[in-house]
Amino acid sequence: MSYEFLEHTADVKFRADGGSLEEVFIDSASALFETMYGDLEIEEETEKEFVIEGDENINLLYNFLEEFLYLLDAEDFICAGVNGARFEGGKIFVKVVGDKASNYEFTNNVKAITYNGMKIEESSGEWVSEGVFDV
Repeated sequence: MSYEFLEHTADVKFRADGGSLEEVFIDSASALFETMYGDLEIEEETEKEFVIEGDENINLLYNFLEEFLYLLDAEDFICAGVNGARFEGGKIFVKVVGDKASNYEFTNNVKAITYNGMKIEESSGEWVSEGVFDV
């Protein structure tokens, strides 16, 4: 499991890979977390669960990543990590841990997740995703 940042003229572009669809989603989230708050150490005080739906994998990935911005903006929740992800019938069931965002000082420079350049594909048992965060 891993991710890397790619060159982009104005925003932040990432590529994540994994041996399963779950792994590539989790690594995509890790790229988002690093973009949002760098190497800030987040306490694992609260666990949350949510379900994301989408017509296809690219919609699921977009909605999955967008949920983390929603949790931060609407629920004052900052994610320390994804503890589990399971796909079932066009949905992804997710468990995350984190803390109140107001307990930390950071600058979230991610304004939005974009479909621009977003892709997710499987080849020979390996999954790769790419996306762009609007900063």
